Amino acid sequence: MNMVAQLAALIGALIYIAVAPMQLFLIERPAVQRFLRIRAENIADIRLWAFVVGARNLVAGLGTILGLVILHTGNDIVRGTLVLAGCVYMFLGGIIMAVADMRGYYPRKGDSVIGDIGSSLLPLVAITATLT
Repeated sequence: MNMVAQLAALIGALIYIAVAPMQLFLIERPAVQRFLRIRAENIADIRLWAFVVGARNLVAGLGTILGLVILHTGNDIVRGTLVLAGCVYMFLGGIIMAVADMRGYYPRKGDSVIGDIGSSLLPLVAITATLT
């Protein structure tokens, strides 16, 4: 991977990480809505999706930075690590859906439980099996 690609990946990751808190916690602020170019006629309908997207953006940004670190360590286990990073991403995505549910962003509390388990269980098995 050449330096231009690495720099673009790093800057993209940093942007994802910087925008994530706006989506996660500040979506109700008019300045954030203008920055994200959304119309908040019914912010309650937007909040859940903004929270989940913000969290996944944060994970994607951190995962990209992890990939860059791995690129520079010269580790021979790169392929396995990237798979593990993908599993961590999927696992955290399910946990984030659960947090959104606990924060009251679903129409009814508990609506996300089946999706949380479905999106987190197998990745957690893969992570645990890799680390033990």
